[in-house]
Amino acid sequence: MASQRKISEVQAFEIEAAEDSGIMPKAAHELACRRVGGPFNLGYTCRDQKNHLRSKRQRELAFGQAGSMLKYFHDKILENPSFQYELQYDCEEHISNIFWVDAKMVLDYAHFGDVVTFDTTFGTNKEYRPFGVFLGLNQFRETTIFGAALLFDETCDSFVWLFETFLATHNGRQPRTIYTDQDAAMGKAIGKIFTESYHGLCTFHIMQNAVKHLSPLKGEEKNERKEKDEGKEEEEEEEEQEESHILTDFSECMYGYEDKAEFQEAFDNMRHKVHKQTWLDSIYKLKEKWAKCYMREVFNLGVRSTQLSESFNNSLKNHLKSDFHIVRFLMHFERTVELWNVQ
Repeated sequence: MASQRKISEVQAFEIEAAEDSGIMPKAAHELACRRVGGPFNLGYTCRDQKNHLRSKRQRELAFGQAGSMLKYFHDKILENPSFQYELQYDCEEHISNIFWVDAKMVLDYAHFGDVVTFDTTFGTNKEYRPFGVFLGLNQFRETTIFGAALLFDETCDSFVWLFETFLATHNGRQPRTIYTDQDAAMGKAIGKIFTESYHGLCTFHIMQNAVKHLSPLKGEEKNERKEKDEGKEEEEEEEEQEESHILTDFSECMYGYEDKAEFQEAFDNMRHKVHKQTWLDSIYKLKEKWAKCYMREVFNLGVRSTQLSESFNNSLKNHLKSDFHIVRFLMHFERTVELWNVQ
C-alpha cells in the first residue's frame, strides 16, 4: 500500500548517488530491486523514487535557478576562499555568462599555464549550451584544468569578457601559447586580449575541414564529364588516384616541412590539383597559425590541438542540454573534476 511505502535515509542516499553518477531512475530502481531480492522487498516503487528526486530538485531551486547558483558559489567560497567566480549581466540584468575557477585551477595555472587550449565544442550544437574549458598539461603531461565557463552565446563580446575575466583571475598572466578552433569571433577576441600570446589553430579541426572541402575535390566536374563522355574511365581513375593524395599532401604541409620555401612549393603544387581553391586560399592566409615551418620558435609542449578537452567534455555532455539545471550541472562538473584529478 502507498501509505506503507517509505524511502529510508540510506535508500535516499543511494537514489541520489545513482542520479549524481548519471544512472537513469529506471535502471537505478531495477538495480536496487536486484540487490534486495525483488521489488516487494525494496519498500518503494519507481514512481516513489522519481517523486523523491523531484522534491530534491525543488529544494535545490528554492531561490530560483539564479539564486541557487549564487548560493552554490557562495558555499564554495566559504569552503575555500580561493574559489572565484564572475558573472556578466545583459541589459535586462539577467545573468548571461559565467566563469569560475577553484583553488587547484589557480595553482595549476601558476605552474603550468604556459600552453593553454580553449574549446567550446558544444556551442556548435543547438541542443547544448556553449560550455568552454581552459586546459593545459602538468609536469607529467596529464591534462589539467585552468577554468571553465558557461556562455549565453559565442559572439566576440562574450569571448572578450571571458578572456579578460580569465586573465584577471590569474593575476594578468598571459599564456605563451593558446590554441583554439577556427572560430572567427573567438580569434578576434584573442587578438584583442591575449596580446602577448601566440595564437595557434587546432590541427584536428583544420583536418576535419580539409576532409570536408578537399574530398572529393572534383565530384561535380566528374559527373558532368560522365554525361558528356562515357569513354574516359581511365582518365577519371587517374584523377581519383590523384585526389586521394590531396589530404596526404595537406597533412604534409601542416606537419612535414620545417623550411618555409619547401612548404610554399608543396602548397603551390597542391593548389594546382584543386579546381575550387576558396577554402585553401582562406586557410593559407592563416598559415602562421598551423604550419610547422612557421611554428619553429613557438613554445607549445608538443600540443597542436584542442583535443585535450574531448574526453573531459564527453563526461559532461548529457548535463548541458538547453533545459539543464544549472546547479546540478555545477555539482556534476565539480565531481567530474575531482575524478579527473585522481585519475
